[in-house]
Amino acid sequence: MLQPRRLNASKPFILLICAVVLASSCSEQVKTPESVGGQPPPSAAQPDSATLAARLTQPPAETAQISQYIRCMLQDREGNLWFGTTSDGVARFNGRSLEYFTPANGFSSNWVGSMAQAANGDIWFATGGGVSRYDPSAALRTGGTGFTNYTTKDGLASDQVWSVLEDRNGGMWFGTEEGVSRFNPSTALRTGSRTFSSFPIPAADFSEHPYYKYPKQINCIIEDKAGSIWFASNGGGVYRYDGSWLTNLSEKDGLCNNFVQTIMEDMSGNLWFGTRNGGLCKYDPLAVLRAGGKILTPFGRKDGVLGDQIWVIYQDSGGIIWIGASAYGLCSYNGKVFTCYTEQDGAGLKNVQSILEDANGQLWIGTSSGVYRYTGGKFSNWTKEDALRGE
Repeated sequence: MLQPRRLNASKPFILLICAVVLASSCSEQVKTPESVGGQPPPSAAQPDSATLAARLTQPPAETAQISQYIRCMLQDREGNLWFGTTSDGVARFNGRSLEYFTPANGFSSNWVGSMAQAANGDIWFATGGGVSRYDPSAALRTGGTGFTNYTTKDGLASDQVWSVLEDRNGGMWFGTEEGVSRFNPSTALRTGSRTFSSFPIPAADFSEHPYYKYPKQINCIIEDKAGSIWFASNGGGVYRYDGSWLTNLSEKDGLCNNFVQTIMEDMSGNLWFGTRNGGLCKYDPLAVLRAGGKILTPFGRKDGVLGDQIWVIYQDSGGIIWIGASAYGLCSYNGKVFTCYTEQDGAGLKNVQSILEDANGQLWIGTSSGVYRYTGGKFSNWTKEDALRGE
C-alpha cells in the first residue's frame, strides 16, 4: 500500500492513498450505472464548451422567468440577491429591480457555475468564459461595472470554470475543466506575472468510461470546519487537502459514485457527497471513534431519495438538509426521514440546480424552469414581474 506524500509547493507531486480514517472504510468496488456495459447512461452528457462559448454574445432572453436555468445563487452582505444562470449571465436583485450582467456590459460570460463573496467584499464568479471579480467600491468610484475578468492568458487552467472557494486564509480556489487553479493576489497587479497557479489533482481514469470527457474537471470545492479543502472530481471521487497531504476517497472505499457533483458539510461536521449516478452519501469523520460506527452511509431510492443524480445539497438554519436531484425533484431530510417534492408541487421542481436561504429565512430554489420560493409549506414561481414589484 502506497503512503501519502506531502505536497511540495515548489515542486508539486502526488502519490495517493486513503488516509487512515478513510482507509478503515475500504470495501469492494461498487457497480454503478455508468460502469455497466459500453454505453453511457442517459445522464452522461456534459455541457459542451464550444456551445457555451457561442453564448458569450447572446443577450438575456425575453421571458417571464429570471432565467430558464438558475445554476447558483448568492446573497451578498448588502442584501442583494445574485442569480447565476446558464445562458443569461448573472442577475442582481436589490429588492426593487433586476440588473443583468453579461459580456455586453463587462461580465465574462453568459454561463455562471458558482459564486462566492470574499472577506473584502469582492464577489467572484466561476463562468464559461473564465473568472470574473466584482469590486463594488470600484464600481462606485469609476462609474463602471466593477468587473475584472481573468482567463487562461492569466494562468487559469481553463476558461470553463465550475467552482470557486475563498478559504479561511483569504486564498481563492477555482475548479475548472482542466483542474484546480489558485489566485495569486501578489502577482495580479504585476505586468507579465501569472495571476493563477495550478494545484495538482490527478486526472480521473476514464478507461472504463470512454464516453466521458474532462478527467481533470473539478465540480465543487469546499473548506471544512477543520480547515481542510475538499474537491469533488469528475470521475476520481473526492480529494481532501489538509495543507500538507492530499488524500483520496473513491468507490473502492465505499463512496457511492466517483462522479461527484457537490459537497456539503453539515452542522454536526458530517460531509455529504452528491453524485451523478450513485445518489447521496454521508461521510462521518468521527465514526472510527465509535464502536460499530459507519464512516460512509449511502442514501438512495430505498431510503426515500428521488433519483440518483444529485446536483445540490444545502442545510438551512433550522438544520434541515435539502437535496436537489436532476429529473426527479427536491427532497428534505430532518435527520430521520426524507420528504420529497415533485412537479406536482411546482413545475420547476423537476430539475433543481441551486438552493439558498436568505437573511430573512426565505428559502429560494433555482431550477431549470426559473426561480421558486418555499413559504408556508408551498412552492411558488418567482418571476421578473414579482421582482419589479419588489416582492
